[in-house]
Amino acid sequence: MRRFTEGFYGYAVAVFVCLAAAGLFLLIAPQSREEHIPRREYSITVANFGHSVPYGVWAPAKDPAGWVPNSNRIAKGENNAQVLSLGYATAKREHAMFVQSDEKPAAAFASRMANSERVVGTEQVAGQTWERRLREDKDQRSLVRMLPEVTLVVTGTADWPELAELAASLQQRPRG
Repeated sequence: MRRFTEGFYGYAVAVFVCLAAAGLFLLIAPQSREEHIPRREYSITVANFGHSVPYGVWAPAKDPAGWVPNSNRIAKGENNAQVLSLGYATAKREHAMFVQSDEKPAAAFASRMANSERVVGTEQVAGQTWERRLREDKDQRSLVRMLPEVTLVVTGTADWPELAELAASLQQRPRG
């Protein structure tokens, strides 16, 4: 019995037993081949945000087709301003996020959310002009719209058409 616990044969038997156990586990363990992106409902977060700010809140009227809302939060920005963030996995499985705040100065907030001060052009979305900002080293594109009461930023690794799709879905909800 001693020869099975020492030397090369002992090592080979131990490796075989471990591989057989791992193979058996993989054979009987349930496996999912489907992609799973957690869905996070944001309507309550948007409603709570609306009660804490002095302006009508912007939010998607309807999520773009094939997109999965996967994060939302209210945070404190500079000067105690409230910041609402809604994150998505796009139809192409890239990341897109919508952020809004009345933080001042608006340009500083927009630059921080876009990770860039570099404006590379403009884009017309649903009849409104948005700034395009680009941060190439992080593969991040952003659309920025500065309004008198609030700054809107749509940003992420999604391409320009997908970001524009999210921006086009935004509607201001009445203050309430």
